[in-house]
Amino acid sequence: MDKLSVIVPMLNEEGAIARALDAIAAGAPQAQVIVVDGASTDRSRDHARARCALLLVAQRGLARQMNAGAAAAKGDALAFVHADTIVPPTFADDIAAALADPAVVGGRFDVELDDASAMLRLVGRLISARSRLSRTATGDQAIFIRRRVFELLGGYRDIELGEDLDLARRMKRAGAVACLRTRVTTSARRWREHGIVATSVRMWFLRAALLLGVPPSRLARLYKRGGRAENDG
Repeated sequence: MDKLSVIVPMLNEEGAIARALDAIAAGAPQAQVIVVDGASTDRSRDHARARCALLLVAQRGLARQMNAGAAAAKGDALAFVHADTIVPPTFADDIAAALADPAVVGGRFDVELDDASAMLRLVGRLISARSRLSRTATGDQAIFIRRRVFELLGGYRDIELGEDLDLARRMKRAGAVACLRTRVTTSARRWREHGIVATSVRMWFLRAALLLGVPPSRLARLYKRGGRAENDG
């Protein structure tokens, strides 16, 4: 892997974006960091501007924002990191080690939540275990992919929900997927705000429904009623 581009979509993340970008700078100091804003109304762009190589504004929506970042990327490998996710200090090295195997088209990291409670530690372990078994991932797990494979697959599909799962499933069909045991840390705010059991059940239901072919547009309405913003990590 000659060059890594890290793409960070954001929307009204002034409380989280600086920390996320500082972690990327520490874990991938040579990477091209691209932040793609979905027209934030807070000070997110002010915090991001000095911490990235390129700051773009794109039509709101995770798939649209990440595709816009990928189109501007110069790297041979792309990594997609949500604005409320903290990558590890070995981030770039872990990706390079995984992609040293020519059979690997991309991969994802294990995940932990930024909450020390036993229940939420368990939630993180279950997400990682489920992902490892299915060889798929959510956007919170810092999905990475070879640029040529991303372009061959047509990037993220412009759907209202589940764009990360959709890409991960297509990656699995394209070649080997690396399930790294190194962990990224992501926000537990949805579990804290809406309850651990209710949030977990809703997420498992939505994932199962997507796998069964329920249209993402129908599920998106349910998802938003659950209180999660469109660009919430």
